[in-house]
Amino acid sequence: MSSLPENPRISIITQARMTSTRLPGKILIQAGEKSMLQHHIDRLTTTGYSILIATTSNHEDDTVAAFAKQNHINCFRGDEHDVLSRFYFANQQFPADIIIRVTSDCPLIDASLLQQGIELYISLNDTSNYVSNCFPRTYARGFDFEIFSAHMLEEAHTEATSTHDREHVTPFMRTKHSERMHNIAQEKNNGALRLTLDTPEDLIVLKHMIEETPALELGFAEIENLLLSHPEWITINEHIEQKKI
Repeated sequence: MSSLPENPRISIITQARMTSTRLPGKILIQAGEKSMLQHHIDRLTTTGYSILIATTSNHEDDTVAAFAKQNHINCFRGDEHDVLSRFYFANQQFPADIIIRVTSDCPLIDASLLQQGIELYISLNDTSNYVSNCFPRTYARGFDFEIFSAHMLEEAHTEATSTHDREHVTPFMRTKHSERMHNIAQEKNNGALRLTLDTPEDLIVLKHMIEETPALELGFAEIENLLLSHPEWITINEHIEQKKI
């Protein structure tokens, strides 16, 4: 067991890239006069934590790096497929003790949920813990986060060898430290709802939410209830199968 520092440095690292097999350039698509990526960053900014965009070194992601520079956000560019190394070297360049991992296809991500996760993680006071709200999932897809330590990130980067583990960042951690996985859940299971951006159908739903409701000013529970009050929107993307980790 290794305790956390007395005043741990906390960083949000968000994965962002322009290439997508189902919806290319999705993160810079406009909704409500801002890009999806801008909405995502705006929501994260309310946490008060440092934000780091981790993108690839591919020329397609020059626009992501330009967005980060324009908005004065730290940015690290690394390997397209070895996302684990990208996270590790990003944290080497911009060090933090605790890392919150999110993805930029979540424009309605809720800062209050991230804070719940951080409070639980700090209370556990052990760098071998892992906190998330995805295993099992009870929140709508689009509010996902994972929290782990720099120690666990370094361990995974050093020891993980499979393509699967290196492409998805956290499977190695969750396997090796399965007894230290902690999940945040809500009483009502809304895990089947989709508020993430991966397909044209998802885009339609998010445009409805962002442009026709006050979702951008609300927390997860109110956002989920808004979506539930529009079953005609739910049916647009409920058939979408999420890519498997």
